[in-house]
Amino acid sequence: EAASRRKGKARRGRGKVRGEGLLSKQKRSRRMKANDRERNRMHHLNSALDALRSVLPTFPDDAKLTKIETLRFAHNYIWALTQSLRLA
Repeated sequence: EAASRRKGKARRGRGKVRGEGLLSKQKRSRRMKANDRERNRMHHLNSALDALRSVLPTFPDDAKLTKIETLRFAHNYIWALTQSLRLA
């Protein structure tokens, strides 16, 4: 009985409207574009952190600060500069 009811009804939801090859190509294309966007985002973030590291007062023989160390150092450095300006 249930099978006879389904015959007359139109399909709902996402069926195999497109071929599976086309769908997988679209998924791959979307994934590659998302990967490119993320890679570019990380390159820009790393460039910004390098620029920030270059203006922070550190000794040249120190190891490169990690991302979180750079942000914490910058925060504390700005705070210290602000405090010295208030006292001056």
